[in-house]
Amino acid sequence: MKTARLIVTTIVLMMGLSVQTHAQRIIPPLPKMAPAPLVEDIVLLKKILEANHPSLYWYTSKDSIDYYFQETIAGITDSLNEPDYKNRLSKLVARIRCGHTTVRFSKAYGKVASIYRYPQFPLALKVWDDSLVVLGSAYRNDSIFKRGTIVTAINQQTPVQLLDTIYQYISTDGYGVNHKSQVISGNFPGWYKTILGDADSIYTIRYIDSTGIEKETRVKAYRPVVDTSRQGRQETRGSMLTRREIRQLNLLNKRSMVIDTAASTAFIRLTTFTGGRLKSFFRRSFKTLSRLAIQNLVIDLRENGGGNVSNSIRLTQYLTDKPFKVGDTVAAISRKFEYGRYIKPTFIYWMAMNFGARKEKDGKIHYRRYERHYYSPSTTNHFNGKVYLIQGGYTFSASTMFISQLQGQENVKVVGEETGGGYYGNSAMHIPKITLPNSGIVVSLPMYRLVMNKDRVKGRGIMPDVIIKPSSQAIREGYDIKIKEVRKMIGQ
Repeated sequence: MKTARLIVTTIVLMMGLSVQTHAQRIIPPLPKMAPAPLVEDIVLLKKILEANHPSLYWYTSKDSIDYYFQETIAGITDSLNEPDYKNRLSKLVARIRCGHTTVRFSKAYGKVASIYRYPQFPLALKVWDDSLVVLGSAYRNDSIFKRGTIVTAINQQTPVQLLDTIYQYISTDGYGVNHKSQVISGNFPGWYKTILGDADSIYTIRYIDSTGIEKETRVKAYRPVVDTSRQGRQETRGSMLTRREIRQLNLLNKRSMVIDTAASTAFIRLTTFTGGRLKSFFRRSFKTLSRLAIQNLVIDLRENGGGNVSNSIRLTQYLTDKPFKVGDTVAAISRKFEYGRYIKPTFIYWMAMNFGARKEKDGKIHYRRYERHYYSPSTTNHFNGKVYLIQGGYTFSASTMFISQLQGQENVKVVGEETGGGYYGNSAMHIPKITLPNSGIVVSLPMYRLVMNKDRVKGRGIMPDVIIKPSSQAIREGYDIKIKEVRKMIGQ
């Protein structure tokens, strides 16, 4: 962790100088690390993945994986700062095509990353297919780039060219790109800066104006005004939330239900399958649906990245019309943590894999309950009305498992866009983290391969029954196009 300490020490010293300059703030250069320790980290990462990753060669052959590692190592001929090094690791790991194997900055860099956030591309953009549409501008009262404006090029690069470049650094299951587009939409300025750099103080942007004519303009990179006074830093005691209010907001952010009694329709928004007291929330919710004799249920899973499988199973039981099991195969290649000193946590997963799983004839460690046990539909407050499941690129892991169990059922309609999580299966279940010793970079490590159904098509997410794409008009006018279309379907 020498580099981590070097980053913090260097930046703290330079920040001391920057405070004296007030508005003319000096941004310290990022410290760099010599090639040898960076290469050592990559060599170690390969050994750990080969020893533990259950799907290292699922989508990419061993020869290709070996080549990509060799190519990455050969490209490190000079010292690199952490963002540059992380980019190389992200591009390398993304070639595995596993959405649960991702790369993160070191803990030390995370503490000072905000210093390097600016200058930044000034527009928040929604990304899909070959489209870039403005969500907002960093500049107040921007008269050109209003919400819904279509962007046709940035610095002479088309949306396709830009996205093809950035996509290479984002991990996802198989060959789909919808998850990648959703991730970029969440922070386009950040991704643009991370991958393409911030050498440009001026951006040349082509766009479609309100009359439908393509025009071009130049926009400065955004830098927030530094407030050197203490004005605006005082907090009003009356505006502070209580702990109870904060807990309630956190719960609402994870799950909520709204009922339109006039349309006999309930809308559940579920952003995770972890935490949120979900089992009790499901119990209360379906009891209410039964008491009110609600005929239509809309479950919005567009922000649901997965989580606890048991919560996913419980929700499925309230809706499915037949017994189901989690998957055809739930298996790990090893339960030994040969490089355990670089992987945390290990003990809790070692316990689970040694006492909750069994080594089978194929030499793999199988979680047999998920492979063999069939879960029955709930007999209490089971919902038998029409069900609409809304999905998107963020829909991942346990939420993909949930949808795949219900798609095709007579009373269920899946709408939206392709999921980020794989329809055939994924690598997940237990996901400890690798911390590379020299750089401090963190890489997530899934331990189990889950094949949900061996007869499904491999390599893509769940395709919806009804495709509903984003729309520049909906963005401009400020309405949720997917909810609007679902309401129309219910009305019909």
